[in-house]
Order: sequence, then structure tokens, then C-alpha cells
Amino acid sequence: MGRYVIKRLLHGLFSTVMVIFIVMILVYGLMDRMKIFKTDGQFTKQLNNQRVTYMHQKWEEYGYLDYLPYSDYLAMLQESGEIDEAARSALSSIGRSADGSDDSPEVAEYVAKFNDYCREEGYTVTRLDAIISKNRLATGGGQVLFAYKEKNVLSRLWKYFTGIFEIDNIHKVPEDQDIGERGLTFTLYDPVYGGEKFSPAIIGNGTIHRYLLYFDDQFPYIHQNFLNLHLGASYSVTRGVEVFNSMTQGQGSYRQFPLTYPTGLTENSADNLHTAVYVAGSREANVMYQQRYTDDYTNVQTFRNNKSRMGYSFVIGIISTLLVYILGLPIGVLMARYKEGLLDKFGTLYIMFISAVPSLAYIFIFKGIGRAMGLPWTFDMDAETRLMYVLPIVSLALPSIAGMMKWMRRYMIDQMNSDYVKFARAGGMSETEIFFKHVMKVAAIPIFQGIPGSLLFAMTGALITERVYLVPGAGGLLIDAINQYDNSVIVGVTLFYTVLSVLSLILGDVVMATVDPRISFTEKAR
Repeated sequence: MGRYVIKRLLHGLFSTVMVIFIVMILVYGLMDRMKIFKTDGQFTKQLNNQRVTYMHQKWEEYGYLDYLPYSDYLAMLQESGEIDEAARSALSSIGRSADGSDDSPEVAEYVAKFNDYCREEGYTVTRLDAIISKNRLATGGGQVLFAYKEKNVLSRLWKYFTGIFEIDNIHKVPEDQDIGERGLTFTLYDPVYGGEKFSPAIIGNGTIHRYLLYFDDQFPYIHQNFLNLHLGASYSVTRGVEVFNSMTQGQGSYRQFPLTYPTGLTENSADNLHTAVYVAGSREANVMYQQRYTDDYTNVQTFRNNKSRMGYSFVIGIISTLLVYILGLPIGVLMARYKEGLLDKFGTLYIMFISAVPSLAYIFIFKGIGRAMGLPWTFDMDAETRLMYVLPIVSLALPSIAGMMKWMRRYMIDQMNSDYVKFARAGGMSETEIFFKHVMKVAAIPIFQGIPGSLLFAMTGALITERVYLVPGAGGLLIDAINQYDNSVIVGVTLFYTVLSVLSLILGDVVMATVDPRISFTEKAR
């Protein structure tokens, strides 16, 4: 079993890498990169040469290319000690002509060095004339000198996968920062709760996160920051927020409560001190931080009144999954038990209806029925009630219930025609005893295989259902990313879905082998 699981994990890892490789080719190579400016309000404000530089800056930000302005090259020389700050300022004044004919001799020398450096590194150098209008420099028409290099898909893939996991440690804060003694502190009484409540925590100094392990009243109640997951940062959907954080952070209005800060200041606040992250020099630059914090662990997330995207999707998904197994499984069994009976006919009619009608159509049918019954038909986080969950859960569960009924009925009937059932009948066993002791047990084995996948994919959300009912779940994140050409989110969410798919298949096989001792994944001796 162990060898099989490892083999499947390696195959799953290879499949995951290939999926992300293909997605990167699609979004970075085949999709028009100008589309990323579709929802960028700043892009239309850029004029002339300023627009060109803005485009390349954004393309670098979105991961299309490496962008190197001439000013950054001079900064590199200053950092290496080749030039000082005064020389850097003087050398940055390039001439207005693209051919460099009006550069000073000193500037021309370093422009030539810049060109040589870029050629060696594989960059393409671009220099634009200053744009003159009515004998003066046009808006955004300043002279421009920069270089760019398209990113290779393989190097992009390598950088992405090597940067997914980050292990926090006491040397993450740069050594030149005066932060006192670096180390980890374990406490049974968390200072966030005034040191009075029993709440174990591990607190770091020199780490990026102040709290590396802590407990609170937010699902999943125990949290860690030793290992951080980086699926990519959003550029348009959630603007700078990590993909994983976008799915797990709370939503809605701020939830304020009396909070005592490390300095002893108490005020109503939504700050979550457990999420404090180190920002060098932040306390010195902000008077408010000086009143609240004793060090530079000042960047915190906030408490919200509503669930996260994944939280909404998980609640709807897990309840609908439970309904599928609670209703679909026994009904499918009874349909097989009383084949050609009234229940079997009604069940078959229901299965045919669900299979024939497009999913979007029956979702709107249920939405209309629910609306006529007075049920909430759209989600409103500011006025959240349990009734809001009814229609999305029903719309998500009903087709899966039909599928469960169909397959359970089929498996049961197949088993009832097997040889071992005929031998059991010949041995004098009753139909009821054969049915429940043998047939149902064997027929349920393929159903058990799908349980891990059903549970895991409850976290991903349902794309169509969540969109129709305006559920702020994880399913809509991918749609929003595609609509807004947020490449980083597209890749990150795809990776999340792919990993869940691989895990669900492996766990399904493990569950099936556990339930049925006849199934073995060990290789037979030859």
C-alpha cells in the first residue's frame, strides 16, 4: 500500500506540473497581453512614452517579462560602489534624441555600458525620442531608455514551484535590523488575551510572522505560520492579496471589539493581532503605530463578520454532499430492491429529468420555485440568514442525488445477477438476507471511493450555482480572474483544484482498499 501511494503521489506531482505548464502557456503565451489593461483605470490616463513604460511595468508585474529601466541599472552600479549618488543623478539625464546624439560624453559612456550589459543578459533595449508638441515637451512625452526580456515558460514554471512554500524562521528579518534577541517563545497564556486565558502559542522574534502557532475562535481554530503557502498574488481581483488568503480570509463588514494592544492601549478595533507581520521602520514612521505597538510587527489583518470564500463554499458543499449520501444512497438501494416497482419508476423519471435538463436551466427553475415560496434567492452578507443557504444547497444536491441513485441502483442490479448470488440462493438464503448482507456491501464499494473527492471538492465551490445565487464563495474567484485577466489567480486556483483532484483520487483508492479486503495494491510475486 505504501509503495502504491508514493507512486501515485509522484504521478500526481508530474500531472500537476504538466497542468500548470499548459495553463501558463495558455495565459502567458496565447492570450493577448493587452487584455490585462481592460479593467485598468490608470492605463487610459497614460499618454505617449509614459504609456509605453507603464505597459512594460505592468507586464513585468503580471509575470510576462523582466523590465530593466536605465535608472535601475544606475542604481545597481551605485549599490555595487562603481558610482556615487551624485554621479547617478548626473548620469540619469539622457538626451532627448533616441539615437543618443545629444547625450553628454559621460552619459553616452554609461548608456553604452547599459546596452552591452543588456545584450549579454539577453535583453532588448528600447530608447524613445522625447515627444515635442508646440515647441514644448508633450504630456508624458519624456525621453525613455529601458530594456526588457521575455520570460521563458520553463524558468517561470521553476520559479513558481520553488516559491510555493516558505518556511518562517528567526532569521527572516534582515540581520541589519535592530530587533533585540532573536528566538521563539512558547507560552500557555497568550498575551493577545491579556495573559489570563489558557491559550498555547508560539511567538517569534526575527520571524516574518509574530505568531507561528496560535488558537482562536475562527475555523479551523488552530493556526500556524511556520509553513506559508504562496500560490500567487492577485493584481486585479483582490489587488495584492495572495490567492490562498483570498479564499481563506473573512469577508463583509469589520467586527470590532475591545482590544488591548502591546503598549497597553485599549480601544474598539477589528485588528487581529495574531496575524502581525514585520514591516521594517513602520512603527517609527507612524504615530498611531507608536501608540499601539512596541516593535515593527505592525501589519495585521482584520476580523470580518462573515465567512471566507472557502467557508461559504464548504458549508454549502458539505451539506449538499451529506444530503446526497443520506438521500441518494438509500433511495438507489430501494430502487434496486424493488425493481420495476412504483419507487423505481418515479426514481427513474427523476433521474431522466435531471439528466435531460441543462444544469443552468434547472438551477433557474429551482430559483424561481424558491422565490415563489418566499425563500431568499440571492446572498446578502449584511443580512445573512440560514434560509439563504437553502436554494444553493438544493440546486447543488439534487443532480448529485440523481447520480447517486442511478449508480447505486446499477451496481446493486449488477451484483444481483452475479454467480455468488445464485449460489447463495441455491444454498437456501433468503432474498432479503442476500440483498443486505452481500449485494449491498459489495455494490457500495465504488461509492465509497468517491467520498474523499466529495469532501475535498466541497472547498472549491460550485461555479454556476454560486454565480446564479451570488454566493461569495471560492467558485466565483476563478471566474472573476478569467474575466479580469488576472493571470496569477488563474494559475493559483488551477493549482489548488489540481492538487485536490490528485488527493481525492489517491484517498479514494485507499478508502476502497480499506473497505474491500479483496483489493490489494501490492505487486504480486512473479
